[in-house]
Amino acid sequence: MLLSRSRARLEQRAGRAAGDTALYLDRRLPLASAARAALRKAFPDHWSFLLGELALYSFVVLLLTGVWLTLFFQPSMSEVVYRGSYVPLRGVRMSEAFESTLRISFDVRGGLLIRQIHHWAALVMASSVGVHMLRVFFTGAFRRPREANWLIGLTLFLLTMLEGFAGYSLPDDLLSGTGLRTAQGFVLSVPVVGTYLSMFLFGGEFPGHDIVSRLYPAHILLLPGALLAGVVLHLILVFHLKHTQWPGPGRTNRNVVGNPMFPQFAVRSAGLLAMVFGLLAVLAAVGQINPVWNYGPYRPDQVSSGAQPDWYLGFVEGAMRLLPGFETRLWGHTVSWNPFLPAVVFPLLFFVALYLYPFLERWISGDRGERHLCDRPRDVPVRTALGVAGIAFYGLLLSAGGQDVLAHTFDVSLNALTWCLRVAVLVGPVLAFWLTRRICLALQWHDRTRLSEGDGTGEIGQSVAGGYRESRAPVPDPERHALVHRDLPRPLPGPVNGSSTNRPGGLRRALSGWFHSDRVPFPGQDCGAAGQRDDRTPAGTGGDDRSD
Repeated sequence: MLLSRSRARLEQRAGRAAGDTALYLDRRLPLASAARAALRKAFPDHWSFLLGELALYSFVVLLLTGVWLTLFFQPSMSEVVYRGSYVPLRGVRMSEAFESTLRISFDVRGGLLIRQIHHWAALVMASSVGVHMLRVFFTGAFRRPREANWLIGLTLFLLTMLEGFAGYSLPDDLLSGTGLRTAQGFVLSVPVVGTYLSMFLFGGEFPGHDIVSRLYPAHILLLPGALLAGVVLHLILVFHLKHTQWPGPGRTNRNVVGNPMFPQFAVRSAGLLAMVFGLLAVLAAVGQINPVWNYGPYRPDQVSSGAQPDWYLGFVEGAMRLLPGFETRLWGHTVSWNPFLPAVVFPLLFFVALYLYPFLERWISGDRGERHLCDRPRDVPVRTALGVAGIAFYGLLLSAGGQDVLAHTFDVSLNALTWCLRVAVLVGPVLAFWLTRRICLALQWHDRTRLSEGDGTGEIGQSVAGGYRESRAPVPDPERHALVHRDLPRPLPGPVNGSSTNRPGGLRRALSGWFHSDRVPFPGQDCGAAGQRDDRTPAGTGGDDRSD
């Protein structure tokens, strides 16, 4: 009896102490209120919003498997004689980096599986970040107030590419060594300072003895740290600015309709994490990737046959293969335009254009309001056409990066294929732009027909005169709402009669007319749709998060 009373008193004291501690902390650090707000945060229920989480969970798998691999990998260029389990390479001189990679693959229990999970996760992460950025672009989710998140996302994509290249180069096999040699050529092509940059990065003449030991800390510390910081900042902004959502009943620029973070969204997200890890494990178990033992150790006097970079760097390889080789002698310096133009200037200009695009579109549109609802790609034909043209341009360059393999596989002339790709790179994006724009307008006309005439029911009726006609039913209200809602800016008006104009203003009006004039009027709407409304709701405020 005494023992039970003592236990009850202890439980009461512990409860009071816990409550007092929570109250003390909440008054100074509002943990409870912040936790409640975070747990009730609403997330839209649509599959396209999971692409970012796919990249995040691939990054988690990369961190876990990467920590395990660091326990066995030796980032050294010192030469050793291989005495391991892989018989075809016994007695061959190689670097410690390559020898430790073979040891992980053949002598460490589960090492090959973890290595391949790591490599597959890197490819999935790069792919999902790229597709996620495309989703943001095509739906206009980069508009105010999310320009900063667009910049962070592009930076994360660049860091992912660098991280993948650094990890790909660490084993010091013949294929990755060929890639490093190509990268050194990029650095050497920079006018005036190229040789100095090469000596600084490689620690001497190629291949040197420091490149792997320098890539290793960048791969396991610097780049992952930068990626982790970028991901955290990206998630903070997503929480603060609210999530974008597709138009629908009850969805406005002032709310978010979806499932609360806990428990619905958390359970789905945990399930996605489990599926990502399971799929990567299955891929690693049944799909061989990067078999370095088939390539052998790197030697400067050898080149791997049919060498191809990973897909996210293949467009640079393709640009180099399509541009003819020529050089210029200027003021005592030789400028090698290939690879300088395709490998240095072109990627730089390409990513600068992507960084500036949200601000350029806002300048063209003159739209200063906040946009929390996604655009349907068909409703903004020019933006969609620009994106498809960019994808076509990238795909053609990626194909050109393996034109030797394509020529061998399909038994066609390499020279003829190269010239065809040169023409296609110039003509293909223009054709893709025109075709995509026409398709978007056709889809808008289809939506207009549905709104005015309804959907076919499949039932055919015969009139008194003997004619046949399909009966039609009105579009359901939720879908009608999504079709009708087009919160798009109007083209900028022309100058008033007698008023003066300047060239930047005239260019802006011309670009605005080109960008926003392609719009099919819907029943009850004019071509301007929602016009240029200015929803100046402060970010993160102006309406409660709503759960559907």
